[in-house]
Amino acid sequence: MSVENVLKTIQENNIEWVDFRFVDLSGRAHHISLPASEVDEETFVNGVAFDGSSIPGYRGIEESDMVMLPDPEAVFIDPFTQHPTLNILCDIATPDGEKYDRDPRGIAKKAEEFLQSAGVGTAAFFAPESEFFIFDDVRYESGMNSSSFFVDSEEAAWNTNRKEEGGNLAFKVGVKGGYVPVAPVDTQQDIRSEMCRLLEEAGLRIERHHHEVATAGQAEINFRFDTLKKTADNLLVYKYIVHNTARQYGKVATFMPKPIFGDNGSGMHVHQSIFDGDTPLFYEKGGYANLSEMALHYIGGILYHAPALIALTNPSTNSFKRLVPGYEAPVNLVFSKGNRSAAVRIPVAAVTPKGCRIEFRTPDSTANPYLAFSAMLMAGLDGIKRKLNPVELGYGPLDTNIYELSDAEKCKIRSVPGSLDEALDALEADYEFLTEGGVFTKDFIDNYVEFKRSEAKSVNIRVHPHEYSLYFDC
Repeated sequence: MSVENVLKTIQENNIEWVDFRFVDLSGRAHHISLPASEVDEETFVNGVAFDGSSIPGYRGIEESDMVMLPDPEAVFIDPFTQHPTLNILCDIATPDGEKYDRDPRGIAKKAEEFLQSAGVGTAAFFAPESEFFIFDDVRYESGMNSSSFFVDSEEAAWNTNRKEEGGNLAFKVGVKGGYVPVAPVDTQQDIRSEMCRLLEEAGLRIERHHHEVATAGQAEINFRFDTLKKTADNLLVYKYIVHNTARQYGKVATFMPKPIFGDNGSGMHVHQSIFDGDTPLFYEKGGYANLSEMALHYIGGILYHAPALIALTNPSTNSFKRLVPGYEAPVNLVFSKGNRSAAVRIPVAAVTPKGCRIEFRTPDSTANPYLAFSAMLMAGLDGIKRKLNPVELGYGPLDTNIYELSDAEKCKIRSVPGSLDEALDALEADYEFLTEGGVFTKDFIDNYVEFKRSEAKSVNIRVHPHEYSLYFDC
């Protein structure tokens, strides 16, 4: 959409407010709203000023002035506001007009430009499967003398004996029993369908939705793949609509990887491929899972750099509550065409040459999508450049049931880092592939590591309720 068309959209839809949005290091959106009457062509040139020092991980107070530059290609009408509002995603610049090197969306743009300059292909396509929970009640606290959380869902397995007004109507979702049941076990068909309707109105192409494996309202909605930056944009819209639709239904949605103990967590499996024009470059008939040599090298790059990648694709302490053996957790640094505990899976069912792709299953939705997708692309491109063969490197393929292997066989399989601190250590030791072509800068990496280490420390130094069960009577 051109600037002219954006202004026309404002006029034709009687838009009263224009909401300018950007993302911080953690992928959370922030916004400033201007009256539609104050938005013109100059707004798209001069941008909208904001205080960067108030955004965690952005700027110091001595250099706080920043500018949002609206992207006319990234707009949608807000379906939740009482006053008609048009939302516009923005890039970040310094007051002198220079692109800001710590802007996640700007990094995604540079990653796409690097792909083309490398002569590998013309576009990389991404499709995330972002899972989430829909709860009926969420409470938590973390203070000096108390620490607790409580979540509840009408579907939850722990509510089979709960006394309810009018009687308990049963049909609860069992632990690990939530994969695609019909109603009345699945109580959330209508809320997911409403989310999909609003997502389609916002411009996303929806492919399907369903209940996921875990009890207590785990869900998944899949939308159509697109280019790297556009898919990251779409994921921001996706999370915004999921969160606010749940709120309208009197419920609350979370993309937290492991909000409940003892059942599957929520991941963000990321499908990816590279094209040269209309030609898919990951397909070659007759190869393993019909993968081309380029695709294998791309996988080699992903798995070789995975310990460092995970600092960007699984950047929360809670991420590593999900990344434990069992519960289909993709903790094994191998590739496979069938094994769902492998970090990289190659879908083979109903796949056409243009649909041939690899699926990195380790990420979760605490990731900033601009950073995570860019990092995955840079790792894959490094694998292509260096011809990293995943078979020769010992990353598979492994198509047997990993859980049935002997202890000696399991010991040969590399695993993901065991904590956020370990992943950040790996990133500090292996970041050069990210700085190729200036996509990421050393300054960004250093700042990001410091920012995330402060999060990890804030969790590590706190007393955990379970420690009372373990140690109070010592």
